[in-house]
Amino acid sequence: QVQLVESGGGLVQAGGSLRLSCAASGSGSKFYIMGWYRQSQGKQRELVARIDIGGRTNYTDSVKGRFTISRDRAKNTVDLQMDSLNSEDTAVYYCYGETDIGWEYWGQGTQVTVSS
Repeated sequence: QVQLVESGGGLVQAGGSLRLSCAASGSGSKFYIMGWYRQSQGKQRELVARIDIGGRTNYTDSVKGRFTISRDRAKNTVDLQMDSLNSEDTAVYYCYGETDIGWEYWGQGTQVTVSS
């Protein structure tokens, strides 16, 4: 059974930083793509950043230059370093993994709250 477990969310002041981590485990947890989505109240879930098995990254425009995604293939983890946080970043953040044949797996989510 594949599991994705997030950690690192919390409350931070505007302008501050947080680092989210996600650890994948279980048979079939070697993902082609890993990444982070977020969902704030009343809005649809949106892609924040993702990284493929070759290290290529994609970011949504609103976080470019502020967030950095990284991946440790040996440990099967993906991290999201979030700097210069603002209130628009407040959301539940979900870790995501996609296999080479398109199966998707999700973590349970971790709350990030940015106070202004």
